[in-house]
Amino acid sequence: MGITTAWAISAHDDTFIATLAPRLRPLIAAERAGPEAQERWDRWRRRPLPDHRTWWDHFVGHTSETVQDLESFLELTASGEHVQKMYDGLSSDDGFCLLPDVWEQVGDPDHLFVSVQSKEYAVRSLFHALGPDRAALLPGWCGNFLLTSAEVRETRPRVEAALGFTPQERAAAEDQDWLDYGEGEEGVLDGPLRMWRLAAEEGLGLCGVSVVVY
Repeated sequence: MGITTAWAISAHDDTFIATLAPRLRPLIAAERAGPEAQERWDRWRRRPLPDHRTWWDHFVGHTSETVQDLESFLELTASGEHVQKMYDGLSSDDGFCLLPDVWEQVGDPDHLFVSVQSKEYAVRSLFHALGPDRAALLPGWCGNFLLTSAEVRETRPRVEAALGFTPQERAAAEDQDWLDYGEGEEGVLDGPLRMWRLAAEEGLGLCGVSVVVY
């Protein structure tokens, strides 16, 4: 049975970010501190993956180490069990849930970027397209983060460096982003940077979460 995932970045004022902090930040910290999390990250940084169109060939005919590198990256960039609880309403006794209590609180559609994917994770495609050095510039852990307005301004130069491209770099990144986009749909190479710029200019914080929605 397939899955549908969502990676969402929403902009909120600092008062709202403060209400989310005790709920979300411990979950992100738990993802980062998982027993295999850093091992998977370090493996990817040591041995970045090849062209995504060759991955099936690696699974069926290449060395076990290559297969292990790929499987490790797939696990690294899947949504984690801790943040997932916040979407499922299981992270607190009051049933606080991302969909009604965070995403549906965004009144301006420009204050939300969301990438919904079938049988895939948006963060996975973005990270592969960026490569580990650029992805390491992004705050949080594998697409999950919670930032005040001050932290948005502080991290903006790093995000600009990660997601700002020369024409040649942009073409290379697009070649490794395998997600399909409908007409007018904002892609993972564009939406996150737009959100950072918007939040920095409007004095807002940001909430990023990657989850399975069903």
